[in-house]
Amino acid sequence: MKGLLVGRAAELARLARVLESAADGTAEVALVGGDAGIGKTRLVTELVAEARSRGFNVLVGQCAELGDTLPYLPLADALRGAEPAVREAAAAHPLLGQLLPGVESAPPAGLTQQRLFGSLLGLLAEVQPVLFVIEDLHWADRSTRDLLVFLSRMVQTERVCVVGTYRTDDLHRRHPLRSVLAELKRLPSVAHLELGPLGSGEMSDYVATLGDLDAQELGVIIARAGGNPFYAEELFAAVAEGDSLPDGLASLLMSRVEVLSEPGQRVLRAAAVAGRRVEDQLLREVSGLPLADFEEAVREIVSRGLLRVDGYGYAFRHALLQEAVYTDLLPGERTRLHADFARLLTSPAELAHHHLAGHDLAGALAASAEAGRVAERLGAPAEAHSHYDRALSLWERVPDAAELAGEGRPALAFRSAVMAADSGDNHRAVQQLRALPLTSEVSERLAYYLIELDDQDGAIAAAERAVEAAADQPTLARALATYARTITWSARHAEAQDIARRAIETARAVGARDAEVGALLCLALHAEHEGDIARAHSLVRTATAEGTGHLAMDLRAHFHHGRLHYEEGLLTEAAEMADEGIQLAVETGLNWSTYGTDLRFLRFLIHYVAGEWDQAEAMAAGFGARVGTLPEAVLSSFALFIEVARGLPAVEARLNWLRPFWSDLLVVYMSRGLAAEHALWRGEPAVALEHVQAALATLEPGETGTLRVAAIGLWALADLGQVEGADDLLNRVRFAVETGLVGERGPMGPEGQAWALRVEAEWHRVHGRLDVELWRRVVAAFDFGFVYEVARARWRLAEALLAAGDRAAAQTEWELARETAGKLRATPLENALGDFGRRARFTGGHGDGGLTAREIEVLRLVAEGLTNREIAERLFIAQKTVSVHVSNILGKLEVSTRTQAAAAARERALL
Repeated sequence: MKGLLVGRAAELARLARVLESAADGTAEVALVGGDAGIGKTRLVTELVAEARSRGFNVLVGQCAELGDTLPYLPLADALRGAEPAVREAAAAHPLLGQLLPGVESAPPAGLTQQRLFGSLLGLLAEVQPVLFVIEDLHWADRSTRDLLVFLSRMVQTERVCVVGTYRTDDLHRRHPLRSVLAELKRLPSVAHLELGPLGSGEMSDYVATLGDLDAQELGVIIARAGGNPFYAEELFAAVAEGDSLPDGLASLLMSRVEVLSEPGQRVLRAAAVAGRRVEDQLLREVSGLPLADFEEAVREIVSRGLLRVDGYGYAFRHALLQEAVYTDLLPGERTRLHADFARLLTSPAELAHHHLAGHDLAGALAASAEAGRVAERLGAPAEAHSHYDRALSLWERVPDAAELAGEGRPALAFRSAVMAADSGDNHRAVQQLRALPLTSEVSERLAYYLIELDDQDGAIAAAERAVEAAADQPTLARALATYARTITWSARHAEAQDIARRAIETARAVGARDAEVGALLCLALHAEHEGDIARAHSLVRTATAEGTGHLAMDLRAHFHHGRLHYEEGLLTEAAEMADEGIQLAVETGLNWSTYGTDLRFLRFLIHYVAGEWDQAEAMAAGFGARVGTLPEAVLSSFALFIEVARGLPAVEARLNWLRPFWSDLLVVYMSRGLAAEHALWRGEPAVALEHVQAALATLEPGETGTLRVAAIGLWALADLGQVEGADDLLNRVRFAVETGLVGERGPMGPEGQAWALRVEAEWHRVHGRLDVELWRRVVAAFDFGFVYEVARARWRLAEALLAAGDRAAAQTEWELARETAGKLRATPLENALGDFGRRARFTGGHGDGGLTAREIEVLRLVAEGLTNREIAERLFIAQKTVSVHVSNILGKLEVSTRTQAAAAARERALL
C-alpha cells in the first residue's frame, strides 16, 4: 500500500464510531462512495486494521466486473479469506459451506436464498464481533445487493458492522445499485460517506509521503491529479521514471504499460481479460509463453507495481488499470483471449461470460444453462433467472440448442419462470408461464403464483387446467392440491374437501408427500371451520409426522399445528408446536422465510397472551422498527402489542416508520388498531377512533378481526361520551359472529368468544350502563389464559361493582387487576388503575403508601440493586428524573436508604 492515509481523518473517525457502535451491541452499516482512485479502499484498509486491533473477526469480499454472472462472489471471497475459526463455523452451515473451496453444492430443498441469508445471520451471531467489508458494490450481482439490504435491516442488536464501497462515477441513471443506495440511506442504522477530492495542502502532504520531488514537480502533480490520490501516485511514478506526462488518466496508465517488454505487455493484456484477479497457472497458459519467459515477465510487471501477488495468483493494483488495459485491446485480440480463457476454465458462470465475449454463441448457451442450474443450487434465484434468460435469448441463433442446454426450450423457460418467482418477481413468472404450452406443471405453478397476486379467478381457471392436463399421478396429485387451495376461500369452498381428499389419495399412491401435506392442510382448515377441531388436529398431526423434503410446506404444517392449539386456548401445547417449527426454521436457516416469521410471531403472541411479557419483549426487540419493505412492516407491527401495553417509548418511533406502509391492509389493521390503544392510554379518544375506522376499513364483512378493533372503538366512544357509531360497531361484530366471512357460521375459539362478550359490555358502557354480570362473563371468558385481558376486564368490572354499590367486591377486583398489571409491568394499565383507585378512595390492599405506577416501577429496579444511571437506561428516562423518583419513594415509605426501601417494598408485597 503506497503512502500514508492523509486528509481522511474525519472520515476515518466517523467509520471508527460506526465500528464502536457495533462493538457496543448496535449493528451498523456504512456505505463509502467516491470516484475511482479517490481512496475508498485505502480508508477501509485502515478501518480493517482498527477492527482487528479491537478483536473483531474481519471478512473482506470483493465484487467482480462480471456482475450478475457470479452470485454471492464477495461473500464467497470473504469466507475463503477468513480466519480458520470463522471458516470452520461457516462450514457447519451447509449453505454457507458450499461457498467454500472443495464443497459441492447440494440439491435445492426449497427457499434456498432465504436459508442462505438466515445461515449467514446465524454465522455472524456466532463469531461476533464482525466487520464485513464488501468492496466495489457497483459491480455487485443481484443476490449480493439483496444480501446487503437484508443485512442492513436485519442485524440490529448484534455486534456486526457492514461496510460497502462503490464508485459514484459508475452509477449511471439506470444502474441497479442506485435504488438500493436510495433505500438504504433512509435507514438510521446506515451511515453514508462520500469521499471528495483532497485539497491542495492535503495532496501536497500525500505526495510527499511517496518520495522526494522538487517543488516544480510537486506542483505539476498536484495540479494534474485534481485531488485524486491514485492519479497522483501514477503521476509520481511517471515522474520518478523520467517519463513525460500525457493528458488523461487512461493515457497515463497506458504510458506505464507501454514501457514493459513485449512479453510483459502480453501477460498484462491476458490478465486484463481475466478481470481484476487471475490464477498464476491460468495466466501462464493463456499467455502462451514458456515458463521462464512468463516468470520473467510477471516479475517485471510486479516490480513496476502494475500487478501484485495475491494468494496463488495476481491482482491489478487498481481496477482502473485493468479497465485501461482491457479497453486498449484490439477487437480481434480481445475475442481471441476470451476464447482462450473459455477453453481453460470450468466455472459455468465464467465460461458463459468468456464465450459470449468471444462470440461463441453455442458455448455461451450451454454454459449459461449450466450456470443457471448452479446458481439455483446456490440459492441465487435472480442470477439463475438471468442465466436461463440469456440461454433462451440465444436459442434461435444456435443449432441443436436443446442438446447443448441439456433440456428443451419449454423446460428451460419453466425453470426461468420459477426462479423469477423465487426472486420475488411473480409478475415476470406469470408472464413467462403464460407464453409456454399450458401443460399441467405450467398451469399448476401459474395457479400458485396467481393466488399470491390475489387473482383468484385466474388461479382457479389455471388450477382446473392443471388437473385436466395431468399426464401422470404425481403431477395430478400436485395439481389437485393446488386446486383445493385456490378454491378454499372462494364461493366454491364446499368443493375443496372432495378435491383435497382426491389429492391425498393420489399423492399417497405415488409418494408425493408435498402434495399430500398441502391437501391435508386444506382439509384441516375446513374441519376447523366446521367446528370439528379434533379432526383438524388429527389431519395436522399427520401432516407434520414426517418431512416432505419441501421446507416451506413443512414449516407451513408446523405453523398450522401450533395455530390450531392457540385458537383453542391451549397455550402450552401451542408453545410446544411453535417451538418445534422455530427449531426447524433455525436449523435450515429459514428464520426469515414467510412461515419462519409466522412461527416466531405465533410464539411471541403465546408469550404475550400467557403473561410472559419479558420473553415477549425480548422477541419483539428482533422485530426491527427501521422498516423499508412490506414484510418487515408487517413483522414490526406485531411488536406494538407489547410496546403499547407496557407504554414503552419505542412506540412513537415504530409508528413513524410504519406510517408509509399504511396503504397495506394488514399493516393498517395491525398497527393502527394498536395505535388506537396507544392513543386511548394517552387520553386521545378522538385520535383512537380515527385509527379504529382506518383499521376496520381493511376488513371484509364477517372477518373475526373485527371483534378486537370494534371493542377498542367502543372504548373510544365511551371516553368521548359519544353514542353515534356504537350500534354500527356492535352490528358488525354480531354479523362476524353469526355469519362469518364465507356466509356460514364457523366455530369461534375462546379468545374470539371473549372479545365478542367484551364488545357487548363496551356497547352497554357507551350507553351509560355498567353491567356487572356481563363484565363478570368477560373476565371468565378471557380466563382461558389471557392474563392481560383478564386484568383489563377486572378494571371495568371493578368500575361496574362500585357503581352498583358493592364497594368491597370492587376493591377486590381492583386489587387483583393491580397485582397483574404490576407483574406484567403494564404501566398504562397500572396508571389507569391508580387513578381509579384514588377516585374510589380505595385503601388497604397492597398498602402502596401512595406510590405512583412509575415509582413502583423504579422501586422494583432499586430492589434489584440497580444504580440511578442503570435505572435511567432501563426506563429510557433522565438520571435526574430517577433521582427525584427515588427521593419520593424514600419519603412515602418513610425510610432513609435504598436498602430499607427494598425491604419495605417486600414487606408490603409491592414487588
